[in-house]
Amino acid sequence: MNLDTRIKYRHLLCFLEIARQGSFAKAADVLAISQPATSKTLKELEDLLQARLFERGKQGVELTPAGFRFMRYAGPSVQALREGVSSVRGEEHAPPQVRVGVLSTVESLLMPEALCRLHQRHEALVVSVATGPGAYLLAQLHVGELDLVIGRMTDSPQIQGLIFEHLYSESMALVVRPGHPLLQRQPLERNRVGDYPLVLPLAGTTIRKHADSLFVQCAIKPSLQRLETLSPALSRRYVLGSDAVWVAPRDAVRVDLDAGELCELDLGVREPGGSVGICSNAALPPSLPAQWLCEVLREVAGAYRAER
Repeated sequence: MNLDTRIKYRHLLCFLEIARQGSFAKAADVLAISQPATSKTLKELEDLLQARLFERGKQGVELTPAGFRFMRYAGPSVQALREGVSSVRGEEHAPPQVRVGVLSTVESLLMPEALCRLHQRHEALVVSVATGPGAYLLAQLHVGELDLVIGRMTDSPQIQGLIFEHLYSESMALVVRPGHPLLQRQPLERNRVGDYPLVLPLAGTTIRKHADSLFVQCAIKPSLQRLETLSPALSRRYVLGSDAVWVAPRDAVRVDLDAGELCELDLGVREPGGSVGICSNAALPPSLPAQWLCEVLREVAGAYRAER
């Protein structure tokens, strides 16, 4: 079937922005058009494709199966067009770049190690890093705004239509400041953990599900006083200045544990751990810089597996 020439660039931009934002209103703000115009543009595209691309829900809009299939090609095609325009405008001599989404689970250890190795081997290379919740980063990957997303994300529904490569498994740890009252008596009195404020990943994230599972496994009633964040830096500073208990991915606190700046609470059990890996878009051929980064990530992950 020939491409319907009635499908315009504005149709693709509107579709991708709605998918990225999960909201007609937010997409309209980004596109600088009215919400009725956004709805009209999408309706035109759906009529041309003869398929419904989004379903409205209480939390916004979600892609239909047809929407997921179309996004697999729409995002990369728009990105390819942008790169073509850049090359014609004389930007082809800019240094190579890789755009990567990094979840908090790998922000403190895996990525710094990988980036050091990467820049040692490639002097002219720009690595553009985006952080945030997995759902947001995977949406960016779907539409071609990112080349890769690194972290724990296998439980996310947004991973549908993407390729995930497992690197290693990582468990959760409960950590506190040195001198914390819970360290005074051994073995640890699990029922006392709930007496102290908690630092937890954001609700709905993959690592939060593992944290909640750990509490159920250990029959610990979580405290109602909580800090919920994906920021390792904020979590670390808060825990060091209080009696809070941080439920953290082990990689996020490994350096601090080895240095004695944080202490792990020994629960006597360890949850199996989630899968840390590389997520890519099958419809977007990997750039050479993205391949370089994947190669280095596999090397560092191999060293992690050997240690464990």
